[in-house]
Amino acid sequence: MSQLSTARVLVCGARVAGVPAAVRLAQRGASVRLVDRAEPSPQAAARLAAAGLTVRAEPDELPADIDLVVASPGLPPGHRLLRAAAERGTDVVGEIELAWRLRGVDPAAWLLITGTNGKTTTTRMTAAMLTAGGLRSRAVGNVGESIIDAVAGPDQLDVLAVEVSSQQLHFTSTVAPVAAAVLNIAADHLDWHGSFEAYVAAKARAWERAGVAVGNVDDPIVAALPTPDGARRVGFTLDEPGPKMIGVHNGQVLDRAFHEGAGLFDVDSVRPSGRHNVANAMAAAALAAAAGIAPGALAAGLRAFVPDPHRNQSIGSVGGVHYVDDSKATNPHAASASLHEYAPVVWVAGGQLKGVDIEPLVADVARRLRAVVRLGVDRAQIAAALARHAPDIPVVEVGRLDDGAMSSVVEAAAGLACAGDTVLLAPAAASYDMFTDYRQRGERFAEAVRGLEN
Repeated sequence: MSQLSTARVLVCGARVAGVPAAVRLAQRGASVRLVDRAEPSPQAAARLAAAGLTVRAEPDELPADIDLVVASPGLPPGHRLLRAAAERGTDVVGEIELAWRLRGVDPAAWLLITGTNGKTTTTRMTAAMLTAGGLRSRAVGNVGESIIDAVAGPDQLDVLAVEVSSQQLHFTSTVAPVAAAVLNIAADHLDWHGSFEAYVAAKARAWERAGVAVGNVDDPIVAALPTPDGARRVGFTLDEPGPKMIGVHNGQVLDRAFHEGAGLFDVDSVRPSGRHNVANAMAAAALAAAAGIAPGALAAGLRAFVPDPHRNQSIGSVGGVHYVDDSKATNPHAASASLHEYAPVVWVAGGQLKGVDIEPLVADVARRLRAVVRLGVDRAQIAAALARHAPDIPVVEVGRLDDGAMSSVVEAAAGLACAGDTVLLAPAAASYDMFTDYRQRGERFAEAVRGLEN
């Protein structure tokens, strides 16, 4: 804390993470330079102005007098400013690490949630269970609310449920949560990390200083991660649980890690539905139990949990065809989970693949497909995979790259579907080539479906 109050800090990025970082550091007495290649939003500009801060153009070189660099999650380690800081020996931190260093006296405990998919759902389930158990809790981090504002603000909290991405974890070095969960690991963000091995290493950092390491026994990559010295390993599985595990027996989730043999909740009570969300609920239960929550409160919190939109969300039926929005499926691993929930499927797929190979997914789900509508900048890669593994399946290409293209996509999907089919938006790709984010993509999908209804 005292070091931060006298530090000369370069904050790279004036968006979701950078603005709270710059403002809170300035409030602690640090000398802050906030830089970005783009102008901040009006709301961000107003907050910065109130703190006496402005956004400068991103410099070509790292200033000589900088003590600390705060990196936006969007900046890869090879960015010239971060590379220069590493070469110079200047400390580089991200949003999560900075928040840990900004904690005050008697800070809230942290529970970390990471994984390729399911992070937000698990984080919100965890926070709901903590609240049901009587703890003052909040879901923060990559889930939407700034963790920096949470730790530096006036609210007194007992526990934070913290969603962390691989990019955020890459820049951590001292974060020591009460417990951390790794939900699953599959290829994603390889364009940022440079390799799958580097991506896995970043995810594993969630456990490095955790008291309890919660991991998915059914995921071979997670199961193979070593348990850090001093950590207690707890597994969760969709099968019968062994010792020190949470799992499923006769349609009920059982806890053999914290409350020996206790039944926690029925599998059918989990929302959103799907085996992957049962796994998310078990991970949330393990984290909340590590924070001292009793079985009854775990079940009550799950009942109180309200799923976020665009996650396996039913939009409705038109002409006997079911329409489902899983726009949050921004990589093949996430798309696979939802594609295995439905059949036959008219699959709406495409966007930015982020350097990930789509072919294994196409090969795996080909027999479930009625047809495919492909869109987005990387749609040609999907076409090539379909030609190899599903050559007889009808495919329609929507070549427009504007956010109004979804009406054409849904019209094409409706023309390909038969009564009893599901039209599933599970793009297996990011959305920024056409939309503001996955939320806007899902909203445009729902609007287009409502247009069919009308």
